[in-house]
Amino acid sequence: QVQVVESGGGLVQPGGTLRLSCVISGSPFSIYAVGWYRQAPGKQRELVAHIRDDTSTKYRDSVKGRFTISLDNAKSTVYLQMNDLKPEDTAVYSCNVDFRGSVQDYWGKGTQVTVSS
Repeated sequence: QVQVVESGGGLVQPGGTLRLSCVISGSPFSIYAVGWYRQAPGKQRELVAHIRDDTSTKYRDSVKGRFTISLDNAKSTVYLQMNDLKPEDTAVYSCNVDFRGSVQDYWGKGTQVTVSS
């Protein structure tokens, strides 16, 4: 059974840093791509950062230069390093995983990030 578990969220002051982790387990297939998404109250879910197994990445404009996504295949873990956090980064952050050879994608339950003074 595939499990996707996020962690690392919390309360941080503006300008602070957090590192989110997304641990993926239980699939017989290799990881193809992982996206970090976020959803703030009353807003649509949006893609924050995306990484493929060829290490190519993409970011939404508002986080470029502040957030970094990385994939540790040995640990089946994807990280989202978030620097210079802003109040508008406050949201629930979730992981979405695509596997090679599988048509189904998987979501974690998310981790809350709150940026406030």
